[in-house]
Amino acid sequence: MRTQTVEADIIVVGGGLAGVSAAVAAARLGRRTVLINNRPVLGGNSSSEVRVWVCGATAHGNQRWARETGIIGEMYRENQYRNPEGNPVYWDDVVLDIVRREPHLTLFLNTEVLEAEATGPDDARRVRSVTGWTMGSEIRTVFRAPLFIDCTGDGLVGRLVGARHRLGKESRSEFGEDWAPEQPVREFLGSTLLFYTKDLGHPVKYVAPESAKDISTTPIPSSRIIRSGDSGAHYWWIEWGGTLDIVDDNEAIRDELRSVILGIWDHIKNSGEFDADTLTLEWIGNIPGKREYRRFIGDYTLRQQDILEQTSFDDGIAFGGWSIDLHPAEGMYATGAGAVQRFSDGVFEIPFRSLYSVNVVNLLMAGRDISATHIAFGAARVMATCAAMGEAAGTAAALCYAFDATPRELYEQHRAELRQTLLRADASLIGVANEDDSDLARTAAVTASSTLRTIGTAASATADAVPHALVEDLGIVVPVHPRLETTELLLSAEADTQVTVEVWSTGRPQNVVPARLEHRTVVEVPAGGPSWVRADTPFAPDEPQNAIVVVRAAPGVHAHLTSPLPPGVLTLVHRVDNDDRNVEVDRDGLLVQWPTKPLRGRSPVFRTSPPSEALAPERATSGYNRPFGGPHLWASDPAADGPAWLRLDWEHPVEAAEVRLVFDDDVDLELNTLHHHRSPDEVMPPLVRDYRVEVQAPGADEWRVVAEEHDNRHRLRVHTLPADLGPFTAARLVVERTNGAAEARVVAFRVQS
Repeated sequence: MRTQTVEADIIVVGGGLAGVSAAVAAARLGRRTVLINNRPVLGGNSSSEVRVWVCGATAHGNQRWARETGIIGEMYRENQYRNPEGNPVYWDDVVLDIVRREPHLTLFLNTEVLEAEATGPDDARRVRSVTGWTMGSEIRTVFRAPLFIDCTGDGLVGRLVGARHRLGKESRSEFGEDWAPEQPVREFLGSTLLFYTKDLGHPVKYVAPESAKDISTTPIPSSRIIRSGDSGAHYWWIEWGGTLDIVDDNEAIRDELRSVILGIWDHIKNSGEFDADTLTLEWIGNIPGKREYRRFIGDYTLRQQDILEQTSFDDGIAFGGWSIDLHPAEGMYATGAGAVQRFSDGVFEIPFRSLYSVNVVNLLMAGRDISATHIAFGAARVMATCAAMGEAAGTAAALCYAFDATPRELYEQHRAELRQTLLRADASLIGVANEDDSDLARTAAVTASSTLRTIGTAASATADAVPHALVEDLGIVVPVHPRLETTELLLSAEADTQVTVEVWSTGRPQNVVPARLEHRTVVEVPAGGPSWVRADTPFAPDEPQNAIVVVRAAPGVHAHLTSPLPPGVLTLVHRVDNDDRNVEVDRDGLLVQWPTKPLRGRSPVFRTSPPSEALAPERATSGYNRPFGGPHLWASDPAADGPAWLRLDWEHPVEAAEVRLVFDDDVDLELNTLHHHRSPDEVMPPLVRDYRVEVQAPGADEWRVVAEEHDNRHRLRVHTLPADLGPFTAARLVVERTNGAAEARVVAFRVQS
């Protein structure tokens, strides 16, 4: 056995997706960072040891344009490319690689933090060190740093140093939350074990071990959906421990969960109710996937109202979109639904003040231990959201080090710099415009080879369109800048009839639901067809934003569907969509009433007028990096000849250090790590594939190539400019080829000094 001391700028404890993202973010900003994980693999609940699929703001496709970007976005896309079948072992290496490639990041696996040293009074504690024991190697390590980030999930570090925290459910009156209980109660969301099955193609017997529970003595067979071909994600409801202490009783919780899995498998194999002769039990998790335990108290406590009312914060540093997802404390033994969910009408913000301790001056946190009520935690706890918070916490820690500031001082004095730093990294922000003085593109004139100015489907779409009966209302999401006047629809009808067409605004800029009626008209549809039908759809907002053109249901009338979706367009269907019968979904919200999933990727054949500026070149320097009151990207005209290009021109010569490019990767598409919804594309079709960056020196006619890429499959590309470049008056991005989209799409073109 030996003892060592490791000193760093930032110590991150916990190697789940929050900790990984925090450590990578800090290291990328040049800080000496240590990441400590108590398991042999990274990824926490998403790792091959636990195998929970990574959910986030997309909420299985319920939220719109909501997939996270930044570090978790990188991992999503890399996993899609390397691991389209969702192998959990391959996912382990996706996560490990993003850590290993950072030169400023040191990783300690199999290292359990056992002790922590802190000084100061109760209201101003300061962490000095944490001490870990590396199993197998028998090494005791003291880790010292000026800043610490607790990403342990259970809040171990904060507990050791005296950080104030909450356990269980707050009373309804404490935060005015109508979903909270009348009185506080120490109950939690329970833990889960998952299992995998495999079809061997020949009969396989199963002899239940003595530890298997007889589930016929429980409510499970009558209150939960059991199917012989299901495994993994379908059995998230094997959950227990909510009435116990999630940490103290971890071993008992694991044993109970495992006994129920064995009992369910015995029921499937031997009850005679299922076609399961050739199935075998391939894998059972042995580490409970925990949902909830300590939640630290920060300078702000995220509440139910912040989720549902989508509170806007001046320190918003990440967003979520998962529902408020509450499970019964009895877990799998409850007779009601396995979960009750309530959605906001769009993504919600998470403030930086929820990511640092109210009484430990150098402790940040990210993941499921942030400052939130039990109710709000139900929406913020999923792993991709935790990762987005982790990137923000790691970025904040790096800035704290640079400014010699505490996290509270960073909020008070430098929160704008924090958000601009996150935006520069293409992190998961909503509603944050580019105000970065070092981005020279903000002062440039922006032009392009061509621009897609007609919002609608391609002219060739009519040939391959498929009829779709208007038995339900359809909504077409259309970006409007500066105005919308008419919408033409390709319709057919069994007889002469009428169809009602409406224009709705969406409320908040990040929302994509019909919130307010702006105009209604009735149009004549002739018998036969398909034929173009023109409707007046006037809408001229003060700021660019989305409109939803609603085509009301009409008997005997068909719209005609085509794919792919045009840039900035989505299709909604007016129906309640719930594909998990173990879940009870609150149906009052517009998001649930108008899902995109039924017709995802398809659009009614339509076209709007007049020509739009929603995809104009200057949208690539507007700075939002994702849809927010419109698409915020430039799109070329697919009918234009030659390579597409986007150009910046300055009145006076400029000098720069790097170019940052953000390409469209369709953030409306849910990507998932292990199970659930699959996309057939290993690389997102809208991503630019082959391109080059050129600059033009003052007075010169020729262009100098300063960066060139082929077979690109990444969203954010950072190109360091040559040291001998000198001043230039123009920069140009030339797109030779995409990964499948008909048009070039550029979200951001930044030139950083």
